[in-house]
Amino acid sequence: MTNIAFVCVQNAGRSQMATAFAKREREKRGLDSVAIHSGGTHPADAVHDIVIEVMAEEGIDLSDRTPRKLTDEELDSCRYVATMGCSTLSLPPGIEVRDWDLDDPHGTSLAEARRIREEVKQRVGSLFDELEDET
Repeated sequence: MTNIAFVCVQNAGRSQMATAFAKREREKRGLDSVAIHSGGTHPADAVHDIVIEVMAEEGIDLSDRTPRKLTDEELDSCRYVATMGCSTLSLPPGIEVRDWDLDDPHGTSLAEARRIREEVKQRVGSLFDELEDET
């Protein structure tokens, strides 16, 4: 099993987008051996409304998602951890950390949130290209 995690501060925007796209990629590529985790260092109460809106345009419903904190055990089990540009995680050796340095969609325009969504989708696709090449 290959564990990957998507982490941001509130787990209410970028990491939620990444998780949703990763689940779609896992299913599309038949990579059942990939476990996907998502969380924040300081989770918000709810996924940001603008994120729910732009993901609905992709046919993905995030309205029932609740931000959460990742456990140390979940993080320690990961092969890859993608942070969204705002993390100060300290992880043990052997975990490949990728800082995607993405803007926060919260409080942005709809056009900007869409741009961020597309960047997240592209990065998740590239990560799954790598995972697929490894199998």
